[in-house]
Amino acid sequence: MARPKSATHDLKRDEILDVAAQCFARQSFPAASMNDIAKACGTSKARLYHYYESKEAILFDLLDRYTQRLLALIGEAEGRAQRKNLSERDALSELVRAFLAEYETSATRHAALVSDTKFLGPAQRELVVNRQRDVVAAFTRFIRRAYPERVTPTNQTALTMMLFGMINWTFIWLRPGGPMSYAGFAEEVVAVLENGLAGRRPD
Repeated sequence: MARPKSATHDLKRDEILDVAAQCFARQSFPAASMNDIAKACGTSKARLYHYYESKEAILFDLLDRYTQRLLALIGEAEGRAQRKNLSERDALSELVRAFLAEYETSATRHAALVSDTKFLGPAQRELVVNRQRDVVAAFTRFIRRAYPERVTPTNQTALTMMLFGMINWTFIWLRPGGPMSYAGFAEEVVAVLENGLAGRRPD
């Protein structure tokens, strides 16, 4: 008979995922080993295997939870916009702020999403990639609603990826406690959107 999970099982898994994401970011996923993760967690490799059968299993749980979190942020932003009766532009601004607030505390998880999804098995990779596509599609909807006179079927993908280009690589250069905060950068992104997309496209 399988041993029942302890009451702290999920909490421990969260701790392992945090440490593993740091190991992957510091060493790269291929270079990091289960032994490295165990040492960083302050536990034995045998104990680590009690929670995860492999580092690939750790990576999938990490990305599975993180992509679910990103989708939840979109749902929360939509609910907040309806509750506050925000304009479509303000709703997009709130979404940008919410994502950058999440990125501030999830830099290593986001780095894993950007760099390590390719190391998942086919079925797991497809699940994570499809969630990423859902996130992109949601941002496209927000942008299209916010700037209907500017966004067209032809340019909507380019404009959406332009926005992601601004926010998705902050884990590389934007550091908490630095001269620019994540909240401050969010306002810069909002200003670029409003002052750029609100204007006419050059002929």
